[in-house]
Amino acid sequence: MRVLGVDPGLTRCGLGVVDSVAGRRVALVAVGVARSSVDDDIAVRLCRIGAEVELWLDTHRPDAVAVERVFAQHNVRTVMGTAQVSGVVMAAAASRGIPVALHTPSEVKASVTGNGRAPKAQVQQMVAKILGLPEVPTPADAADALALAICHLWRPVTAGHAGAPFGTGATARPADGAVARARRRSSATAAQTAWAQAEAAARRTKA
Repeated sequence: MRVLGVDPGLTRCGLGVVDSVAGRRVALVAVGVARSSVDDDIAVRLCRIGAEVELWLDTHRPDAVAVERVFAQHNVRTVMGTAQVSGVVMAAAASRGIPVALHTPSEVKASVTGNGRAPKAQVQQMVAKILGLPEVPTPADAADALALAICHLWRPVTAGHAGAPFGTGATARPADGAVARARRRSSATAAQTAWAQAEAAARRTKA
């Protein structure tokens, strides 16, 4: 499976493509950032980011796109730009029939490090380790995009709507009672358990 991870941003939009390989390993395909100038009109900036994203979609042909879920921040202007870029990315993927999944920062941290509250530096270091890179990809937006792609590959198979393809309405239907608990204990890794906890916390926050 090939995944394009996108860390949405108006000035720098992180892009990272990874492939899943045998033995639950991940291979780097490409990493970079799409940029726009703060001096340009918002429409021009979104157009430039969108054109770069479309180029990556057509060049690397991912099976899925993983985008960071946008949460409200104190800086409304920043979160608005991030949300607008996310919309551009999702529309570009949807027009090509590529499913999109949204993952929260906590889910990404839990999937990559096993700790949903891990500092960003630890996540970036783990990205380099997982991909066998001599150093952390720069800028940070690029490393964050790779973390999103890895998160999507390593998400628990029983994950609910937060990891489901955008627009499909797909949700998990976990088994009930002791059978489900036994299944989770026998098959879930520590990172998957942390991921599931982070996803549950995100649902509670949204509610």
